[in-house]
Amino acid sequence: MKKSKISMLSRVFLLVASVLFLSSIFFPLWRIELTAPQYPEGLVLQLHANKIGGDVEIINGLNHYIGMKTLHTENFFEFSILKYIFIAFAVFGALFTFVGSKKGLYFYFISFIVFIVASASDFYRWNYNYGHDLNPNAAIKVPGMAYQPPLLGYKQLLNFGAYSIPDKGGYMLIIAGVLLFCAVVIELKLVNRFHKRNLTAASILLLALTTFSCNSTTTKPIKLNYDTCDYCKMTISNAKYASELITKKGRCFKFDDISCMIRYAKSNKTMLYQGLYVADFFNKAQFIPVEKGFYLIGGTIHAPMGGKVAAFDSKKKAESYLNNLAAQTATWSTIYNTY
Repeated sequence: MKKSKISMLSRVFLLVASVLFLSSIFFPLWRIELTAPQYPEGLVLQLHANKIGGDVEIINGLNHYIGMKTLHTENFFEFSILKYIFIAFAVFGALFTFVGSKKGLYFYFISFIVFIVASASDFYRWNYNYGHDLNPNAAIKVPGMAYQPPLLGYKQLLNFGAYSIPDKGGYMLIIAGVLLFCAVVIELKLVNRFHKRNLTAASILLLALTTFSCNSTTTKPIKLNYDTCDYCKMTISNAKYASELITKKGRCFKFDDISCMIRYAKSNKTMLYQGLYVADFFNKAQFIPVEKGFYLIGGTIHAPMGGKVAAFDSKKKAESYLNNLAAQTATWSTIYNTY
């Protein structure tokens, strides 16, 4: 009989998860942030358990011009039941905590997974219908264009950048899910079933996946004669002088000239970015963090928008071009202060 009961640690995890479910009702669960030059502070759409919040009226006004439906809480039945679903999760979580049943814990965790999958599917359906069901008589019509917001992450929609990310309540649910998963792992004794060697291999794999995930949010390949410079709006035709600015949220701004990236960064001082990158003059498909680059300036260097800077990933490569370009070596600090 005792073996069918969960441990004290699992009970604590289960109880905290229940509290998080209840607490999430009082905070926004999800947010869609919209950024555009005409809205430097951005617009925010917040999804609560029982309503839509944020800059709803402004967004509805903008959507009218491109034929998108206006957003109103009463148009979505989910907002009439979601709060009660969270309350049910909180109540049953507390009940299973005091009963201490392993079967109850497993049922609770599986129910949570089913809820997350169903919610993600419903959110995708909502986004799809919202972005594709357009008024044919709209003032602004772009053939073949849809305005479906991303399920998670970033997406460019005309001149707006849309970020779809969890809000405070959403992070509470994520933490609750992690706690439930930990409780299940403890009760199934999954850790004890792995040998030390297997645990080491799993750790290495997890580290590799984490590294890959981090790298995937940095630079993006330049599509020559297709991508446009986010500063001068010219088509990028020479990747040797290209550069990219990556924001904290993972958005990539592309430039045809290093001087364009510097001017863009200086004109958007409030923008939070994780890094500035420059293309290697020797290997134009490779981007280098600006602080790790080696630079030549002046001479016969002629970047598309009048910049006179070439970047390299090693001092040796830079010096090999020094005489050919009749240029001078320079530090990134010097380059940045030049433009």
